[in-house]
Amino acid sequence: MPHTIWSGAISFGLVTVPVKLETATESHSVAFRQVHVEDGGRIRYRKICEIDGQELSEAEIGKGYEVSKDSIIPITDEDLAGMPLPTARAIDIVSFVDWSTIDPRHIGESSYYISADGQVAAKPYTLLRQALGRTEKVAVAKVAMRGRERLALLRPVGDALVLHTMRWDDEIRDPSELAPDEVDLTDEEIERAMALMDSMTVETLDELELTDLYREALVEVIEAKAEHREPASVGGEEPAPAGQVVDLMAALEQSVQDARAARGETGGKPGTVHEMPKKKTAAKKKAPAKKQAAKKTAAKKSTRKRAAS
Repeated sequence: MPHTIWSGAISFGLVTVPVKLETATESHSVAFRQVHVEDGGRIRYRKICEIDGQELSEAEIGKGYEVSKDSIIPITDEDLAGMPLPTARAIDIVSFVDWSTIDPRHIGESSYYISADGQVAAKPYTLLRQALGRTEKVAVAKVAMRGRERLALLRPVGDALVLHTMRWDDEIRDPSELAPDEVDLTDEEIERAMALMDSMTVETLDELELTDLYREALVEVIEAKAEHREPASVGGEEPAPAGQVVDLMAALEQSVQDARAARGETGGKPGTVHEMPKKKTAAKKKAPAKKQAAKKTAAKKSTRKRAAS
């Protein structure tokens, strides 16, 4: 049974929806402990005050803001209690936007399922979920979690609502300085790249059946050592050598063939043809109106002469 980590209400306009938050993801990473290499003993950390050398318990440890290397300002629970947190028990929706306009860089690491808290919340909860689904919009909200106010995004997933934590604008780094120098690409190179993308495209992410091969291999090593045997081989592809200069067109062509073969396509099936943007050409100048009128008059006279003859 998922554990409720937060309870409060969604607020938008005059509508209030009592809800609870539960974690939507779980980590399957293998955790290690630090040990003494010589005898395998566990390594322990103790929290020591650097002034008097005493080992401290959690109850004796507070917070402080480091102004400089030699100066720390203590921050007490009383100081934090007076902080303005209007969203302490509310998911306050501030706006709705199209899902397609959200930059993935703003999406944080945490996701939570939102569940209706009680039968009275069922109708407004369902109303919000269906309205978001029909309009293909998401809700941008503010919510206080773990002692600070966070930006959040609400969207429908199946019959439920999901809340993603978001990053504030000033937490996103500017990538402009990372772009490489401009290079010239031919239409054929772009077509080859697009053909490769077509050959690697799937309808949904579920079709890929992605697995964490590193974790599987690591678990096998641990189990093998526990059972005093050699670990079995876990499948995986050899990584391509880094920094190798290759013929770009040849690499693209071979990649297309490999992708088709991996999907069971044989016989040199042609890729999808993408029409490249046409280059703009200078528009032909139109003849002045008087000259056009003169041509029409001359044409009429010529027609009359033919008819008369």
